[in-house]
Formats: sequence, C-alpha cells, structure tokens
Amino acid sequence: MFTGIVQGVAKVAAITDRAGLRTFAIDFPEGFADGLAIGASVAHDGVCLTVTRLTGPQSAEFDVMQQSLAITTLGDFKVGDGINVERAARDGAEIGGHPISGHVDFTATLASIRQPENNYVLRIAVPEQGLRYIFPKGYVAVNGASLTIAEVNRAEGWFEIWLIPETLRMTTFGHKQAGDRLNVEIERGTQVVVDTINDTLERRLGPLLPALEAFLRERGGSLGDLAAPIDTPALDFRPGKGD
Repeated sequence: MFTGIVQGVAKVAAITDRAGLRTFAIDFPEGFADGLAIGASVAHDGVCLTVTRLTGPQSAEFDVMQQSLAITTLGDFKVGDGINVERAARDGAEIGGHPISGHVDFTATLASIRQPENNYVLRIAVPEQGLRYIFPKGYVAVNGASLTIAEVNRAEGWFEIWLIPETLRMTTFGHKQAGDRLNVEIERGTQVVVDTINDTLERRLGPLLPALEAFLRERGGSLGDLAAPIDTPALDFRPGKGD
C-alpha cells in the first residue's frame, strides 16, 4: 500500500527489452533507496513495481510485463524521463494523502494547463467509464500523487486539480504538457459505493435504466452522482434546469 505522497522524482537510466518483458533501470534521488531490498515495492507514477535487482546505493531494476505496459503510461517511458516515486507505506506511517494500491484503473489525458497566481491547474480528460467515480472534493491518485478534485464537468468529460508550488517541486507535474497521458487510480471506497448503487439500480429498474441515464446526461450528471458526497451540490432536476 502507498499513501499518495510522492517522495521524490527518479530518472529512467536504461531500458532493456526481452520477450514479453521490459526492464527499467531507475536512478533514485539521494537517500530514497536507503535500506531498499530485492522484493520491495516502489510506486512509479502510481504503478506498483517490485525491485528485482539492486544496481547501486540509489539505483535498482524493475521488470514490467507487457500487460502493465499496455494499460499504464509505463510503455511511454524513455531514458532520461522523470518519474514520481514512493516507497511502500510502513506500519504506523502517517497517511497524508489517501490509501493507494498502486494498481492503475485507467489512463487519462492532460487536456490543458492554467497558471493562476501561485497555483497550477491541470484539466484532465477522462474516459467515460472512469468519470463515474470522479466527484468534486473527492480523492484521486494521478501519477501516484493523492490529489483533491476541484471541479468536474461530466458533459465535457473532464475534472480539474489545483497544485501548490510544493507539489510542483516534488513531482513531475510541472514538466507535463497538454496531450500527455496520466495514470489514474480511483479511490476504492468511492468505487465500491458507485458500483453498488449502479448494480442496485440495474436490478431494480431493469429496462428503465437507460432512460434514467439519458435523463441524467441531459443535465450534466450521471448515475454516479447519486453516490456523491453529501456536501457536493446536488443536480437540480426541476423542469428547465440543467438544459
């Protein structure tokens, strides 16, 4: 398990391909790998990988299967790229973010960047199947960083996160550009609630469910909004609202 608090930026030192497997040699920032052992878990841009070989005091190798390369951004890595890294949480460690498994749910696209004074805003385009789990004020892990969702637009398929200077300093977000892919892991508690509500509605409504989904989409919502936190502004379903 991880906490979503990025501990530094590592560098891809080398990439070696073999049949069905890719090995990444990673150089870590000073002190990050102290006490690191073969078999330990390290999150790379939110993807949990296992140490397969120690190559130096602050460097190690990790093997990645083709499936992981295909469903995450790991397949995009090039030598010299920076990566957000975090070591597995220890018993009793403070969780400053939220619990993260290191299993990416889907990739999203950085749609745009805004830079208000002393802030940095990322607008992230999300595939439809993932957007149902995204709520204002909720948590999401983006490239391994636990972040709070500021705004969601379901009609246009995006959400926004605001980053403070310290987050930019400790992560690779300041080097990202519009069009870049990002790893996203949704908060597991939210996933359970949303999926449970969807399953219940499907059983209860049956053939009426598509009509309800269409009604919600017309008003910029989704079935997931029925599971939104109680302090999230509710959709107004009065006639003429949301059109």
